Formats: sequence, structure tokens, C-alpha cells
Amino acid sequence: MSVSICSFNVNSIRSRVDLIKRWLTEKRSVDILCFQEIKCEAEQFPSETFEQMGYQCAINGQKRLNGVAICSKLPMKDVKTEFGIDLFDREKRLIQALIGDTLVLNCYVPRGGLEGEERHTYKMAFFDALTDYCETLLEKYEKVIVLGDFNVALTELDVYDAEVFEGAIGFLSSEKEKLNTLLSTALHDCFRKLHPEEKSFTWWDYRSAGIWRDEGMRIDYILANEPLCAQLDSIEVDLWTRRRRSPTPSDHAPLVAEFKML
Repeated sequence: MSVSICSFNVNSIRSRVDLIKRWLTEKRSVDILCFQEIKCEAEQFPSETFEQMGYQCAINGQKRLNGVAICSKLPMKDVKTEFGIDLFDREKRLIQALIGDTLVLNCYVPRGGLEGEERHTYKMAFFDALTDYCETLLEKYEKVIVLGDFNVALTELDVYDAEVFEGAIGFLSSEKEKLNTLLSTALHDCFRKLHPEEKSFTWWDYRSAGIWRDEGMRIDYILANEPLCAQLDSIEVDLWTRRRRSPTPSDHAPLVAEFKML
């Protein structure tokens, strides 16, 4: 039986829960939902809504900022919410769970800042810690998925106009280098595996109404190691939620992959 998994920066889960419920009931069924930027503590997360649809929820929440969650129709165990590094763990950006014999790591990488700024330094250090952590996971588990909002567009195919983004946060050479280093741990970009030359985006600026002109960036990824890549059937950006006018959408669209099995 195939298994679908989704990465979705919701930009406040409580503001999007009705839209997400409509998407799941009217548009498509998803087995494993991985949310970033839920912007609430665990007790405010709308677990009941997802439980009524058959999901078990694991949450690493933070008041008004950050926060990640996994909602799965398949049993989860061994949930973990920390690197074990206080500098990074105080910002709630990580959650993992073992689903079947696949380790799923959901992360929300900091947006960062320009070169020389404190938040850029923090983002670089976060990527280093994430890469080290993924190396340990890949040594321990045969099948690993790392997904989420990485806040980096890797190539010119991942932005609508490379000249517009030149020197901008999310398209800096230093950021691309860190994401490529993460990929060098034996993780593969699932979208590029199946769509090597396609321009397709996951984020569009609210302020410019970029969704209607498709002026966006691909900054959300589903990465997997080779045993899982061999099971990859499809992956796409689902624009249904992003093109809604009501309820108000997130500035991201969900990225959904289908695997023959996990």
C-alpha cells in the first residue's frame, strides 16, 4: 500500500486548520502531515480536529513563533523534539518520529539574515548541527526522510527570476553551500529526482500577490536516502490551499510525495 507524506509551512496552524481540513476532505487524502511554523504551544494545537480525521499528533510547539508537528494516520513511536543543543532547542524547530521502520525528521530552518548579521550566523550554525544530526540518523536507520521548510532556494530553477533574488536572504551562496552539504550526507532532493528541469515553487510573497503570477521560490523540500528514493512514485506542489482567497491561505503550499511503501 502506498504512503503519502506532506511538508507544509502553515504560518499558524490555528489560522489554517479549517482550510487544511477542507483540503484533506475535498481535495486529497494524506497519510503523514508534517507542519512547520505552527506558532502555538502544544496545548493550543487543534489536535482534536486531526484526531477526528484519524491522525495521531506529535507536537513541538512555541508561543507565537516557530513550532513543528507531525500528524500521522500510521502509528508513530520514539518521538523526539531536540538536537540536544540548547542554543537550537530553545527555538522549537525539530520533531522526529519512527513510522514503521522509517525515521521521519521534520524541521523548520531559520530564515536567517544577510551576511554578517547575527541571524545569518545562527542559520549557518543551525545547518551545521542539522547536517551532523542527519549523519547520525543515516548511520542508525536504514530509511530516513528529512523534510520541512529549509528557507533556501538551491538553484536558478528554484526562483522565478535569479536576478531578482541575487543577494537576497534565501538565495545566498553561503546558504546554498550549507544545503548542498546536508544533501551530501546521502540524502536526495525528491522533487529534483523526478522533476530535474521543472520550475515549481512552494512559497510566494503575500505582499506582491506573487501566487497569481507564479513569482515564487522553492524553499520547502522532502529529502530521502536511497532506499526510500527507490520507492518514490510521485511528488508535487499542491496549489489548492495557496490559491484560496477564503479561508486565508499560508504563504506556502504543501509539498506532497507518494512512496510505494515506507
